[in-house]
Amino acid sequence: MSGLRNKTLIVTGASRGIGRALAIALAQAGVNLVLCARSAIPLAECAMECAGFGVKVHHVDGDASQAEVARSMVETASSLSEFYGFIHNAGSVYPGPYLWELPEHEFNEVLGANLTAGYQLIRYAVPELRRRGEGLAVFVGSGAAQANLPGLGAYAVAKAAEEHLARQLAVEAPELISFVYRPGVVETEMQKAAREAQGSAAEQIRPVFQGYQDQGILIQPEDAANALVRILHGSPETFHGKIATWRDGV
Repeated sequence: MSGLRNKTLIVTGASRGIGRALAIALAQAGVNLVLCARSAIPLAECAMECAGFGVKVHHVDGDASQAEVARSMVETASSLSEFYGFIHNAGSVYPGPYLWELPEHEFNEVLGANLTAGYQLIRYAVPELRRRGEGLAVFVGSGAAQANLPGLGAYAVAKAAEEHLARQLAVEAPELISFVYRPGVVETEMQKAAREAQGSAAEQIRPVFQGYQDQGILIQPEDAANALVRILHGSPETFHGKIATWRDGV
């Protein structure tokens, strides 16, 4: 991955799951990192593990949908060598309730983590990347963006909007490489939450996600992360304004 070696990327949602695996894979490839998540202790542990590969690593605790957190990430990344962009992996889901049952603060949290955080990264990172004349903006999407499964409404809405955001950035800042990465069906805490969903739609959503496990089609976070790294190592520009999947990196 010589094209990104010694460059700096921001990774959100880096405390666990795909984000943590991605941070480690990038560190192994020689990428300097600014990591962000709301869970301070596991985030610090991830940063320490990444630093063990000899790269520069900083971490910012907090909610990436908040302007001050996004600004801090970009300012920190810009202070390191060759700030090159971000991978927005952070997300949130409250599976089970119908839309009208979901409390307002949970609906806003889902949109914030998936969509608003992406906007905040664009807001602060893109002007800097455009000044540099190149850069990368990857948004971790989901097949849920094209599905209507009861009990998963807020997440599906948020992912559909986030994926549109990535395509919008692609046309407004064509000098950057902007695309959606769908990691597939990955064994994460979100999967577990869906298998244990509560709410009026729980009886509809649980069998779907339990079926993924029973059928053995779940992949591990490391598989999803390594596939994206391979895409970045190859020709990521071919996915500009489009959707890449983990199978594209196999």
